[in-house]
Amino acid sequence: MTVSEKQSELVSDLRIIEDVQERLSAVVSRAARRSLPAELRVDANRVAGCVSAVWLVPTVNDQHCHFAYDADSPMVKGLVGLLCEVYEGGTPADVAATEPTLWEPLGFHKLLSPTRVNGLAAVRARMEAFARSHATL
Repeated sequence: MTVSEKQSELVSDLRIIEDVQERLSAVVSRAARRSLPAELRVDANRVAGCVSAVWLVPTVNDQHCHFAYDADSPMVKGLVGLLCEVYEGGTPADVAATEPTLWEPLGFHKLLSPTRVNGLAAVRARMEAFARSHATL
C-alpha cells in the first residue's frame, strides 16, 4: 500500500467519528499509549520549530521507513502520531514524495493554531529530509 493510499484509508477510517472534537480526542488517545524511552528523548532527536518538545526517531529497515515519536503535549503527540502513522512502512521515495493532506478532510485545520501548523510542518520536513537521504532515486 502506498503512503497516499494509506493516508486516504486513515482519513476514511477516522471520518467515521462525525464530531471533529471527538475525532481529535480519539487521535490523542491512540497516541497516549506510545512513548519513547528517556535515552531517545535527546536534543539530537528533537524537532526544531515546534513550540512543544517533539522527538522523532526515524529508521529504515528493509527499504521501509519507520518513525518512533514522542511529545510533551498530548495534542501535539496525537497529531505527530497521526503523521507517523501515515508514513510508517513507506519506502523512502514514497515518504519523500507524498505530502500530508489529512488535516483538512479530518477538519483539524480549523482547530490548529498557526504555531501548531508550523510545528507539524517541521516534523514533516524532518521526515522528508530523512527519507530523501535514504531514497534511491
